[in-house]
Amino acid sequence: MDSLNKKGKMTPNFNTTPPKTINDMVTDQMCNNPCCFFCIMKEPDTSLRRSCLATCFNEMSVINRDDQQHVLVLSGLWNIAMAQPDDPEFISLGIFDCMVSLLEKGTNDRSWLFRGQNIYIPYYTAHVIGSYTMNKVEFAEKAVVAGVIPPLMELLRGKISWVEQRVAVRALGHLASYERTFEAVAAYEEELVRLTMNLASTCLDQVYTKFVGVKDENKRSKYHCDLLTRGVGGLEMENRKAEEWASQLQCWSLYLLNCFACKERSLNLICNQGFLVDLCGMWGGLVNHSSPAGVGLIRILCYSKYGRQSISESKQVLENLCHLSRSSDDWQYMGIDCLLLLLKDIDTRYKVIEIVTMFLIDLVELKSLGDRSNLGETITKTLLLDYKQSKFRIKNSHVLKALQQTWELKVERRKREKTMSVEKLEEKRVLVNLIKQQANHVFWLGDVEEAIKMYNEALDTCPLKLRKERMVLYSNRAQCYLLLRDPDAAIRDSTRALCLSNPTNSHGKSLWRRSQAYDMKGLAKESLMDCIMFINSVTTTTTNKRVKIPYYAARMISKQMEATWLFVNAKSKFTRSDDDYEISSNEDDHQLECDEMMRQMMMMMMEKKSIASGLSTIIEEPLIAKGKNWREMERARRRNKTAFNVMARSM
Repeated sequence: MDSLNKKGKMTPNFNTTPPKTINDMVTDQMCNNPCCFFCIMKEPDTSLRRSCLATCFNEMSVINRDDQQHVLVLSGLWNIAMAQPDDPEFISLGIFDCMVSLLEKGTNDRSWLFRGQNIYIPYYTAHVIGSYTMNKVEFAEKAVVAGVIPPLMELLRGKISWVEQRVAVRALGHLASYERTFEAVAAYEEELVRLTMNLASTCLDQVYTKFVGVKDENKRSKYHCDLLTRGVGGLEMENRKAEEWASQLQCWSLYLLNCFACKERSLNLICNQGFLVDLCGMWGGLVNHSSPAGVGLIRILCYSKYGRQSISESKQVLENLCHLSRSSDDWQYMGIDCLLLLLKDIDTRYKVIEIVTMFLIDLVELKSLGDRSNLGETITKTLLLDYKQSKFRIKNSHVLKALQQTWELKVERRKREKTMSVEKLEEKRVLVNLIKQQANHVFWLGDVEEAIKMYNEALDTCPLKLRKERMVLYSNRAQCYLLLRDPDAAIRDSTRALCLSNPTNSHGKSLWRRSQAYDMKGLAKESLMDCIMFINSVTTTTTNKRVKIPYYAARMISKQMEATWLFVNAKSKFTRSDDDYEISSNEDDHQLECDEMMRQMMMMMMEKKSIASGLSTIIEEPLIAKGKNWREMERARRRNKTAFNVMARSM
């Protein structure tokens, strides 16, 4: 909002002092106002406190004069609602009626909104509503009766700014998640779904152009800065919080859409092909790793006939699900679930089988993934469903060959090895190790193609029960394919090795090799996830207190974090356009942001391993430097080259 910038244009009387929190207020001197919220909260007599609170809420609702105490009270209520969302006291005293009155005032009277600190009020009121309705359906019902939905819809329509849209879509998502309040939200179904889809698709562009991309602090909305950082922190902190809020805005929008998709409502709108493609790029980022984001909604759609039909018609969505199914992402299982649902539906099976088979065959030896046991067996049965009949319906010779190899591996070979004695198994183990040693020797002589043939021989000889030996053979062959610049083959073999590892996706060398292969294909997110897991495997296996992250891995993470930055598409889109905002294309600033993000992400990951203190000195400096530091980096690269060769030599 241009009228709310730091220069104070159009609002010369706008007070830019950030509101105090409840902790600030309770320590202030006693006031003479008998309806002071903070004095009332210290009243020891419960009945008197409740009576005074009810009067306080009622006065806030009906008094039309400007009162700066409103913002302070709402800041206090915001803290209380976040800390005690299940406390029924304020609900029983009419807090929702008070919030509705203030919200309506803010959305209908713009002259009032721009006076004093009133601009903060709609954000706090919508946030309080969302906090009190996120756990208890009884509270949600009272909120609906109080009339919270119409003013929340006004915020969702963009009546004020993206900051208010964030808390509005959060509150509406909570209301839509309950059976008893869903229909009240669904009264606005078509408009709400369209608005939310558009918000999910465009919010990152909006936040970048209106805030993150505005490098001149004087042109940033002051109240946005105050809400983001609570009045503490500079430009870097504001950008970090804006990225977090933008990701939450997108993920909460998807959550609201999930509420309709679960009931198979508005699928004709949600299954728009363009929006399905947009969903593939919504992954929450590292700042919101607890949300499945786009793939979560895609999986919900796969549970409906209409949704499966729509998804099966998009090659881009299918390929994205396939890449996810062969990644170390936390939501890998969701990608697999989607593909299995599409294959089990006879109406979509043969639309997708020629695409997904070449990915799922690499997962047939998967034992478990999270709480899913025998997942490889489920994948095998789904792929080989009507195997003999499907051979006549599949035209792609590569897919037919892949299915035939899967049949041979999981059916015929298993039958042959079922009666193998322990002595025979040990003989095979010895023979496989001899062939592997010969292959390793040939590899180091430089004959990579001959080494691949010998690894093939070892894999054909190695019994299925020798999972560890098979894991090493696949991983070594993946390294050969990397040297031959064949990333697809390297991804296949490293994925098979990771399926054989125990636990799944824990073999460090295979993770690093697949990360490199994904990097060669330009799949930055998949490469980043594998590299993070690789570093995690390095830190969990080391016995030293001081953890040393390999230079090459740190450099890969820095590269991929920049490529997967939440606003990377928005930046590339709007730095090329003539915009009214001053958007900086300074790469050094962005690199520092990426380095800081990586440092925080790594620290958070290592805290779980109780080794964060040793890590802090390792990644203290930016990973990518300019000018003279390149010489230091080159020396570091040479020092780490030996470590890299040792890792490969241990094949």
